[in-house]
Amino acid sequence: GITMADQFRTTTTISNPSGGIDINFERADNATFAKIGTGMTESSGLFTFPVTGLYLIEWNYTMYTKSDASVNFYIRVTADNGASYDSFARTIMGNIDSSTEYNVGRSVGFVNVTDTSNFKVQFYIDSGSSNMALIGNTAYNVTSYTFIRLGDSQ
Repeated sequence: GITMADQFRTTTTISNPSGGIDINFERADNATFAKIGTGMTESSGLFTFPVTGLYLIEWNYTMYTKSDASVNFYIRVTADNGASYDSFARTIMGNIDSSTEYNVGRSVGFVNVTDTSNFKVQFYIDSGSSNMALIGNTAYNVTSYTFIRLGDSQ
């Protein structure tokens, strides 16, 4: 069975994020939430795995854009403690006119974690516009990050 499942969320809206998201995370804390196992550890936007294994990682986000804007959302993993990153999931969102548009998106992928000291996950935004925001809320999941250990490392 599943031996580790955890979920975090963005607590407040982040205007014009660019690069690795490194602020406003909290573990989901609703009355009905429970994690399985030790759970993930987050520090400065880098999530560390508690044990080796094959993990499903999912990023569900809500954003808005104003005017002509496009945004790339990446889930990136490092296997060498941050020296280099592999972007293993990407979603592109955008707005082609001058109105404000709200969008929801999802990026998902597997990571085969073979070393808990060096493997870390980062959620990364590449935006060519200063007219966007990643929406967060501390009371419920608007932008959320899910980690599920599916089994042993492959």
